[in-house]
Amino acid sequence: MSKRLLKITWKVDDKLNHKLSIKKIAQLTGVSTATVSRVINDNGRFSEETRKRVQSAIEKYGYEPNRVAKSLRVNKSNTVGIIVPDITNSFFSSTVQQIEVYLFDHGYSTIICNTAHNQEKESKYLKVLESEMVDGIIIISGALDFKSTDLHSKLPLICIDRNPKDDNALFVGSDHYAGAVLATEYLVKEVQDITIVLPDRKSVSPLERLRGFSDTVKKYPAIKTAIFLDDGNEERLQRFLVQKKSTNNIFGIFANSDNLAAKILLQAHLLGINVPKQMKLIGFDDAPIAQICYPQLTTIRQNEKEIAELAGEKLIKLITRIPIQGKKSIRVPVKLIIRGTT
Repeated sequence: MSKRLLKITWKVDDKLNHKLSIKKIAQLTGVSTATVSRVINDNGRFSEETRKRVQSAIEKYGYEPNRVAKSLRVNKSNTVGIIVPDITNSFFSSTVQQIEVYLFDHGYSTIICNTAHNQEKESKYLKVLESEMVDGIIIISGALDFKSTDLHSKLPLICIDRNPKDDNALFVGSDHYAGAVLATEYLVKEVQDITIVLPDRKSVSPLERLRGFSDTVKKYPAIKTAIFLDDGNEERLQRFLVQKKSTNNIFGIFANSDNLAAKILLQAHLLGINVPKQMKLIGFDDAPIAQICYPQLTTIRQNEKEIAELAGEKLIKLITRIPIQGKKSIRVPVKLIIRGTT
């Protein structure tokens, strides 16, 4: 009984769009798998003719390298994780967007995780980012301190408006203290009664703004001051504004954010409080809402672009092990923008 040799010919069907392996690309081009790998990674010696032949096969048959396998080989995924506490916040969303643009322009993709100010959710996201083998993490605001114990590995870290508790982490953020000083110094020239309105939760930026406010008003003992913690209860905010209105004196409010200032401005309108004749109001961020309000909000402008680029630049240096010169804590200057509410 004769034996028959069955020869199998491997074919590529463009319509089926099969994903090829390096081995198959090597078979198609008549070079070794090592040569294909060198061409793909642009690393090592190969002729221009070989490069064109391999590249042509890759483009024709739609070869896509396995990102996970490659990251295991080179211990680098070119991916960065971004932890953000509230993606609906205009300052956070603008900063994240500009970080993403900067990193993309420098060859890094991003995974963005929105924690909604939930510590447990943040811890889970950190574990997810580790499992995705990101090269580094940028953590924006949230709780007072970053708990490096939530990470099993020593990933490069950048904290934006968040106190780092890790030797490998750097801090980048606005100079919130200086911004509060600017706002408070402006108000003390206009009124004798100033209240700082803060969110009813602890994080770095509101506490720095409170510190700037407190240190400034100490220099003016004749000024009446108060702290109002906003918990989202509109009736409580209304009672506070009614009480201030009843004194028949002009009063000032320094709000922790433009969103909060806009809410205060709306309640003032509903209560018949004239802004700025009866109440002078300053926000923080220079968010888009600051120019939509009527009157437009006087506010402290943050430089999201500079913060984003500094964070991206420093993180890439940490990832690529380039020594970072200068301070590990960078505070970006802010600016007072005077508009209609003062």
